[in-house]
Amino acid sequence: MGAFHEGEQAVQERAGVREQLAHAAFLRDFMPQQHRDFFALLPFMLLASVDAQGQPWASALAGAPGFAHSPDDHTLQLEAWPAAHDPLAASLHPGAALGLLGIQQHTRRRNRMNGHVAEADGKRLRIRVDQSFGNCPKYIQAREARFDAGRAAAPQVTRMAALDANAQALVRSADTFFIATAHPQARDSEKREHGIDVSHRGGKPGFVRVDGGHLLTVPDFTGNSFFNTIGNLLLEPRCGLLFVDFATGDTLQLSATARLVEDGADLASFRGALRLLRFEVTGAIHARRALPLYWGEATPSPVLEHTGSWSGA
Repeated sequence: MGAFHEGEQAVQERAGVREQLAHAAFLRDFMPQQHRDFFALLPFMLLASVDAQGQPWASALAGAPGFAHSPDDHTLQLEAWPAAHDPLAASLHPGAALGLLGIQQHTRRRNRMNGHVAEADGKRLRIRVDQSFGNCPKYIQAREARFDAGRAAAPQVTRMAALDANAQALVRSADTFFIATAHPQARDSEKREHGIDVSHRGGKPGFVRVDGGHLLTVPDFTGNSFFNTIGNLLLEPRCGLLFVDFATGDTLQLSATARLVEDGADLASFRGALRLLRFEVTGAIHARRALPLYWGEATPSPVLEHTGSWSGA
């Protein structure tokens, strides 16, 4: 089986990195011990799933460190379950494809894993590994997350077709979000490269431009050159975005359709961007105090110092 699907390969070819990634020995079908140990340190993890209509969603699960643990190098178990409002809850059936991201923001470490649901019982989730790989620390704002069981409560949930004023304010102030994307055959294919990915995006506060309730525009900076996200979007433009209010634990989950902008005045004016991602929001779920976590103050990523801003564009 190949490491990358046709969408990822097309973008890699366009970027001139296809040949050096052709053999991709850094993609494994197991978790190295370093990754297994790392996941067990985390108080939350990001997950990507697709619903019955094939719409990707980005979600987060939280617990006391150790809630994510690995009984063997092909298995990751999460002692947590999504809330009823989260689209992830309806997607956790045996065989379902998932994407996972473990991120320790205050050390800027992150590791990825894509796999399939092996067992799900309404309380815990066991995932079988398809692909495991690391990511660079670029663009991560360093803030430490801590689990607080006292914050666990039923969230107040608002569903909307477009972003209301509160949701727009959350997005405008964000310096971080997570994006879920999927190969169009992710729900039906057994090929490991036809899976689902969840990825981190970081920038200066305000790097997500909000134009009303339906349109968001984001600069896409250079990354690890795998182009998992961009390659998926090339084939399946539907995606899911997750914004977290690090002061309150609120979450904002968006369904959206993405368009790649690779030229034009907007791109030319935003320094450091390889392309822009333009998202048309098709739905939103705003859950207040959804995550039983609190975060410390952020130390900005030094990599972002020389990137542009919309205010200066």
